[in-house]
Amino acid sequence: MLLSIPKYEYKKRQEDFKTKMRHANCECSIIFSPTNIFYLTGFHFHPTERPMCLFVDPKGGYNLFVPALEHEHAEYYSVIDGVFSYPEYPGLKHPMLHLKDTLENNDFSNKSIGYDSMGYGSPMGYRGPTLDELIDSKSFVSLYGSVEEMRYIKSDNEIELIKESCRWGNLAHSLLQKYTAAGLSEIEVTNKASMEATIAMVETLGPDYTPHGTPTSAFYRGQIGEESAFPHAVTQNKKFKKGDTLVTAALSSVFGYNSELERVMFVEEYTRDQEKYFKHMYEAQEVAFSAIKPGKTYASVEQEVQNYFKEAGVTHLTKHHTGHNIGLLGHEAPFFDLGDETVMEAGMVVTVEPGIYVEKLGGFRHSDTVLITETGMEMLTYYPRNIEALIC
Repeated sequence: MLLSIPKYEYKKRQEDFKTKMRHANCECSIIFSPTNIFYLTGFHFHPTERPMCLFVDPKGGYNLFVPALEHEHAEYYSVIDGVFSYPEYPGLKHPMLHLKDTLENNDFSNKSIGYDSMGYGSPMGYRGPTLDELIDSKSFVSLYGSVEEMRYIKSDNEIELIKESCRWGNLAHSLLQKYTAAGLSEIEVTNKASMEATIAMVETLGPDYTPHGTPTSAFYRGQIGEESAFPHAVTQNKKFKKGDTLVTAALSSVFGYNSELERVMFVEEYTRDQEKYFKHMYEAQEVAFSAIKPGKTYASVEQEVQNYFKEAGVTHLTKHHTGHNIGLLGHEAPFFDLGDETVMEAGMVVTVEPGIYVEKLGGFRHSDTVLITETGMEMLTYYPRNIEALIC
């Protein structure tokens, strides 16, 4: 069973990124994004006030620049050529001055330098200079989005990890539905379902399993009853009542790769109005599934869904686009949005989640994780979608 990305795939990614650098006329580069560092090297870390980066030197070597407390960690887990470190932040000498010395010692001066960000950023109290204040260059070339574009199309290994994520998200969601009942609180139900699913996952996958994220979880994030009409509500510790509209979420991380499963459910019973809007949401998702075809644009899927909403007379009840790519992050580009003309290609993994939101009644949104194939799509999530199966 595949539970991680093999070393050879990181090496291929690194060669592909060097090709992008050459096309951009970069002699060397610096990457600050933690997600992109993980994608290129396998080094998963928690960004704090202490700056970290990946730099590709003019000889093509991949090197990590980290605080001393991460040095051995980086050496142990990374597919990398070198690790450089500094004592601490803010330190008697600022970490970015240590980075300046490290870059100059690795022949960055007066080179064409690619970057994804002109400096390190953190909400945890970090302050520091930007690259153009530190080092003399021939030119600075933005590579912003370059690694994210590499992440658009998933490899076979990545797809297998996402499928494994779907399996455990499915278990967590089934437990969430099983334990949800009138009179119980959101927090007690979500914690029970998530913990039980996590224990089963860890015991089944064994010691080779590494989450690099939340192992598995199922929850409502406050989308209960009337408040389910807020697309991104937050947990309020509400108690379930008979007739409540519920919008769920279930996810699982397998070596950093994620999937998304969401369903509309009802506590014990549903009204004709609830059934009406459920059917509109269901049909909109079917329209989106039918529109997913390689060679078509992401915008074309959104347009088909918007056409359905207009014909059904519910456009005024919609609040967001139809979906997005997913992988190392819960939301990734491209997006099923009228403003995104990216062409769909086989190997892209997307969420499909058109929603309808009715004040005082609730929200109606399923989300499924889907693989775009050579001929159309493959559904990766497989939880029941019909209303009869979604009664608590």
